[in-house]
Amino acid sequence: MKRKDKELEKYNKNDVEQTNDNPVFLPAVDIYEKDDSILVRCDMPGTEENQVSVTLENNELTITGTQTAFVPEGYKLLSGEYNTGIFKRTFKIPQKINREAITAKLNDGVLDLTLPKAEQEKPRKIEITTGG
Repeated sequence: MKRKDKELEKYNKNDVEQTNDNPVFLPAVDIYEKDDSILVRCDMPGTEENQVSVTLENNELTITGTQTAFVPEGYKLLSGEYNTGIFKRTFKIPQKINREAITAKLNDGVLDLTLPKAEQEKPRKIEITTGG
């Protein structure tokens, strides 16, 4: 059974502060954990590498991405129904993370963040010996 203090704490959509007129989307996120790391997978369709920002300040992880409307080269938009805006999610990270080893990979609008746990946070098996 997972303890609540070990889980990433998700913020609600109402916690997102909007600073411009673009709509703010709460991207779908899956979070996975293994002994040595946490994987955060975030759907951000329509974003490019230079439009995504990831910060970890104190124990708050913030993921932000800006969508832009796709217009094929040589065309002009006559009618548009695709809504573009800003993706934003913030999480509290309870574990100590090895900040220098964090990796981020964006592939086809899916962002994978790997947050390696710091050595002191990894589970450690204590060996039992016999004798005096």
